[in-house]
Amino acid sequence: MWEYSEKVQEHFFNPKNAGAVDDANGIGEVGSISCGDALRLTLKVDPESDVILEAGFQTFGCGSAIASSSALTEMVKGKTLDEALAITNQDIADYLDGLPPEKMHCSVMGREALQAAIANYRGEVWEDDHEEGALICKCFAIDAVMIEEVVRANGLTSVEQVTHYTKAGGGCSSCHEGIEEILAKVVAERAEAAPAPSAAPAATAPPRMTNLQRIRRIEETLEQLRPRLQADHGDVELVDVDGNTVYVNLTGACTGCQMAGMTLQGIQAQLVEALGELVRVVPAGARQ
Repeated sequence: MWEYSEKVQEHFFNPKNAGAVDDANGIGEVGSISCGDALRLTLKVDPESDVILEAGFQTFGCGSAIASSSALTEMVKGKTLDEALAITNQDIADYLDGLPPEKMHCSVMGREALQAAIANYRGEVWEDDHEEGALICKCFAIDAVMIEEVVRANGLTSVEQVTHYTKAGGGCSSCHEGIEEILAKVVAERAEAAPAPSAAPAATAPPRMTNLQRIRRIEETLEQLRPRLQADHGDVELVDVDGNTVYVNLTGACTGCQMAGMTLQGIQAQLVEALGELVRVVPAGARQ
């Protein structure tokens, strides 16, 4: 399991500005559910001062994605558009007192959503259709331009780091050669001013869990969440696991609660994080 700062945990369990902003005049959407992460950022901007008055987010992803999105909305409120655009993905991670290296792509996604929302407000087209650069990673639809920008902005030196920051190379691995070519190009340019840093060792894929291990991991994760629910006189129990669908029962004060949907989303995000794969959390009563 990854180590998360208290601030990351705070923004995951109690996200700020969750949901869409009413009368938003700037909307940015990045990622896709099929790739495992998707973020929709909405902004309400004062047209006279260009100051961001309100910001809200809706996301599908892991706990780091939720925390990064929550942090971003807090960071941009009260800033002008130009001040907001100066925020980097590292600024988002620093605001959260750090993110695990494997989860830095969540901060990159937040920065992209901000750029897209501001472009939308200004009536501009934010290019994310891979027309500017060749598509390098087909698994996660990441192009050469994005990889090169992230490598330059964050001083990356290895395929492993690129995967952490963009998810490129984290699927079938067929794009590793293309990523290495981009790294070599940027590192060669850096060498003109300073010696190139040594490359980090390539990451090894974690072993695939058996069904029994998956169920045990799910149970362990629910046990970790249970005290928070019990503090509000609620609880959760595992009913069944069918492929990528996890059936649970919310009990106690959680039964019929208006926030039950959000509770299930929080449980789902935590399970996605713990399992390293996409799963759906569904009330057992909805099982066909």
